[in-house]
Amino acid sequence: MRHAIHLPLFGALSDPQTIAEIAGVAERTGWDGLFVWDHVLSPVDGEWEISDPWIVMAAAATVTDRIRLGPMVTPLPRRRLIKLARETVTLDRLSRGRLTLGLGTGRDNWREYSAFGDDGDPRHLGRVLDEGAAALTALWSGETVTHRGAVVVDGVRIVPGPVQQPRIPVWFGTNRTAGAPIERAARYDGVFPLGWPSSLDADGVARIAAGITAIRGSRDGFDIAVGTRPGQAPEQDLVAAGATWAMHEFWPGDGPEQVLRVVERGTPT
Repeated sequence: MRHAIHLPLFGALSDPQTIAEIAGVAERTGWDGLFVWDHVLSPVDGEWEISDPWIVMAAAATVTDRIRLGPMVTPLPRRRLIKLARETVTLDRLSRGRLTLGLGTGRDNWREYSAFGDDGDPRHLGRVLDEGAAALTALWSGETVTHRGAVVVDGVRIVPGPVQQPRIPVWFGTNRTAGAPIERAARYDGVFPLGWPSSLDADGVARIAAGITAIRGSRDGFDIAVGTRPGQAPEQDLVAAGATWAMHEFWPGDGPEQVLRVVERGTPT
């Protein structure tokens, strides 16, 4: 089991220098990763200061050498694909191959689609996520991508590619334990069941693990990241069920001091 800090970039945690400080302490005290939310509007009541995850992760990358970094999760349907391709490759190269990319559909609960005139229908978002993820990984490999469907790409190619080969690891966020979201994740590198704190119990982890094994033939090279309360070790039965990462969750309103108290204690044993 590896351990990561999972932070919302809201309020006092929206300061990039603060997150860079937390990242540096996390690396020194034995944590394995630092992952951040990706939002453009406040997901809770009130107006919160919000920072951009890509700039924050770049700041964290410059003060660390070992821990993995990434957004958990980026709603691909509200991103321009070529911009996301450039950002991911640039961050992977800056961090010397430490990016893990979390992708999902996102939701319109806080108007992050409708406020900008975008289509927030879940079926449409699912199609865009499927097509966009395939196009993104093709762009990383240096292919010229031409596709017209839910995602429109016309004769696009990017160079250079990422440090990590054959691709940057891609995890998918979902609140499902079976069905199309798990089938999608099985084509890539990991799954992150969403919720705070994680409502996923050992039975849920086992259902995901069984589904992944049935599709892939094994879970080798595949991660199941489970949210847990800050500073608490995950249940041993979660590990036995197949969980590979514990994501120690924080919430908007939590402050840097609270996060640092957890981080400075080191990873749970």
